[in-house]
Amino acid sequence: MEEIYLGTDSGATTSKTCGVFADGVPVTRELAQSSTNAQDGTGAVIAGWVAGAEKFLERNGLAWDSVRGVGLAIPGPYQRYGVLDRTPNLPLSFVGWEFRAEYEEALSKVAGRRIPVVTGNDGNYGGVAEAAHVRGDTRATVIMLAPGSGLGAAYIGRDGLPLEGDAFAGMEAGHMPAPLQLLGLPAFPCGCGRDWGCFESYTAIAGLPRLLAHFLPKYPGHELADSPLPEKEKALSLRGRAQTGDPLALEIFDLQARAMGIHVANLSIALDARYVVIGGGLIDPEATTEAFRERYLGGIRAAADPWLYPLQRETIQIFPAKLGELSQAIGAALVALYSDRERRP
Repeated sequence: MEEIYLGTDSGATTSKTCGVFADGVPVTRELAQSSTNAQDGTGAVIAGWVAGAEKFLERNGLAWDSVRGVGLAIPGPYQRYGVLDRTPNLPLSFVGWEFRAEYEEALSKVAGRRIPVVTGNDGNYGGVAEAAHVRGDTRATVIMLAPGSGLGAAYIGRDGLPLEGDAFAGMEAGHMPAPLQLLGLPAFPCGCGRDWGCFESYTAIAGLPRLLAHFLPKYPGHELADSPLPEKEKALSLRGRAQTGDPLALEIFDLQARAMGIHVANLSIALDARYVVIGGGLIDPEATTEAFRERYLGGIRAAADPWLYPLQRETIQIFPAKLGELSQAIGAALVALYSDRERRP
């Protein structure tokens, strides 16, 4: 009987399940999806996670007898390991929820034996999967930066596991202050409450409305200057406009690439990883052109190089993420696998 490890990626509305074999190879690249149902309380969320796991096993002709462990990727912050703190995407009643213990109990009940559950930040676990993909059989370390609605970040060590920190806030690198004198921009406030100019405000979707407001006066005849659309919709249109060469959109994304490159240098000075993986919608082949992706990644590299140590300029490699929405579920499964290896004599 071949052993497998499951990974659950818990989103605010939808949860996704995938799995890996004992050698780390994914069972499939097809996710099993289930409703998170957070509006119905913590019990409904647990039931949704279990339903996703059972759906995955059934689809792939597998049984609970083959499951050695489960990983759970879920956004923080946490009060302590496996215990949720206040998060903007879940009801206030979820504060203090011992989600790891309850999930383990529910899985063990359906499996008829104990199924150990490990848990961590979804961004960190996405980094685990991308790191395993990019470094292959080596033990090189990896930094992942994934600009989406915010800026996800992860550092994966030689053991394949993410840096989580003693307060489970390791690699919250999106909320480090950007060197504004290099960007030539004012300090934009961030959704985290800091007003020192978080990198997230200059690299992710969250900062696009302010970047648009800053650069739009340079383009008085631009279509967006007189558009009746809400500011958020104007900002969200920029990615599509950039694909057709819109000068305003390209200048904004060039700025985001420059900010990202400076951040790559910052983190490389501290962490000295061999590989840097860039995720997020700006490198999505289904949403961006090859020319745009090359321009964006090239801008990151060009901005990083002047600040790197000489040997780092020769050794650091920057790659686009490859796993997309699979990464967090696969990463959770891999952490379950690595943790099981540590437990075994």
